[in-house]
Amino acid sequence: MEFDFIFQGGTVVDGTKKCEPFVADVGIKEDKITAVGDLSGAKAENTIKLRKQILSPGFIDIHVHSEISILNGRDQLAGVSQGITTQFLAPDGFGWACLGPQKAREMWHYTQFCYGETAPSLDWETAQDYIDMFPGKIPLNVCSQVPHCVVRLAVMGWEGRVATDQELEDMKRYTIEWMEAGAIGICLGLDYQPSANADLNELVELCKVVSGYGGIYAAHVRYSILGRKKAWEETLELSRRSGIPVHISHERVDDISIDVLNQAERDGIDLTFESYLYPAGMTHFTMQLPMKIQVGAPQEVLAKLRHQSIRSKSLAHLRKNGMTGHEVIGYTKSGRYIGMTLVSAAKSVRKTIEEFAYDLIIEEDGVETLIFPWLTPHQENEVILNQTAAHPKMMIASDGIYEVPHPHPRGYGCFAQVLRKFVRERKIIPLEEAIWKMSGFPAERFGLKDRGQIAEGFGADLVVLDPETVADLATWADPIQTAIGIDYVMVNGELVISEGETTGKLPGRVLRR
Repeated sequence: MEFDFIFQGGTVVDGTKKCEPFVADVGIKEDKITAVGDLSGAKAENTIKLRKQILSPGFIDIHVHSEISILNGRDQLAGVSQGITTQFLAPDGFGWACLGPQKAREMWHYTQFCYGETAPSLDWETAQDYIDMFPGKIPLNVCSQVPHCVVRLAVMGWEGRVATDQELEDMKRYTIEWMEAGAIGICLGLDYQPSANADLNELVELCKVVSGYGGIYAAHVRYSILGRKKAWEETLELSRRSGIPVHISHERVDDISIDVLNQAERDGIDLTFESYLYPAGMTHFTMQLPMKIQVGAPQEVLAKLRHQSIRSKSLAHLRKNGMTGHEVIGYTKSGRYIGMTLVSAAKSVRKTIEEFAYDLIIEEDGVETLIFPWLTPHQENEVILNQTAAHPKMMIASDGIYEVPHPHPRGYGCFAQVLRKFVRERKIIPLEEAIWKMSGFPAERFGLKDRGQIAEGFGADLVVLDPETVADLATWADPIQTAIGIDYVMVNGELVISEGETTGKLPGRVLRR
């Protein structure tokens, strides 16, 4: 048999965690892996000789705000440069299809904090219209999810109340539309509008629909509304009532979560979670306000914030809820204060940090993004990160935010950091387990049956990396820095990175459940 590509002599880490690394040749024909073994007598149009390099399945980023950037943004290759070959759409339930012009513009305004300045066309009438824009324009694959924020907004607008029976039926129809278009599950941001207004019954009923298609539930849970422990427990209850497998976004293993993880194990609940393994998050500052104030379309919320009574109540809330001033401003609509801490920015205009942050929301038209360090001490953070990396229910996801002036370093560094920090330097997990957490585990969990492994018949999404040099360069001070030690990245049988350089090819596809 003649191959299009042969990767010759690399150390194969196959993505299963069950198999020790082994030296083999891997043959590619068109977009498939067609042979694994000794191919020394075979012919190939292209032979790539590997020396002390690892050949692994392409990495899968299941939670990332990349869908606009990968179409041609500044950060189009931020994921690929780390070995990522598949990214999921609709993180936190965000999206803009099926809404009509007015609601779509409102949703773009609301979500702009994590997508930057380049607004998409916003004219997708159906789920399929939206999904169809990606093939031929992207460097990696994408998978769609049911965007709960969109589904609720399409039916109920920004209203902060429980759905009626008829509204719930309408939401089910939208959910079916997305699942029929190949969505792998439903994704929610239960601290974001309008998803935050859904009651448990709504979630259960929609999850029954998704479960009927073999899908999964993934969510940023109700930290602000319920508190972290109760939010985890609500997720377990949702699984009990609907029967759906559940997955929690951007989490960590500490005294709170370990109790719930153990409870899920005892109760036989099918629960996983993901982490980006940095001791800080990133989101818009509006989320720090009392939840009742956040309800409504963006301009409605801004109008509320101009009332003195709301201001007084909000400042008291902010003072009570543990702001430190070390939060870093990553994006404002005007471009002011980028890279400054809240305390330094507030001092520059002679305000308290609470006053400054509150006024910033209004002045920037609700478009502001901050990096929020964990409130726990550094040493404790590192212990938490180590035990998170090692937990068997955890997979890697970046929660990357792109096209903003000063993003979180996880967007350019998450996957490479795992290989450097937690595999090579700290030896918290072996290489084959780390690669499984970034490839085979998410592929299996979310039903991507021909991805995440190096085996005959699987899609030709592959990464060649140097285990001694692979590293993240993105830092808190300088976050837009490409990872090193990733020598080749193949997507659907085409090289997107070759000898560490980008090729300009855009072979990405939409992968269906």
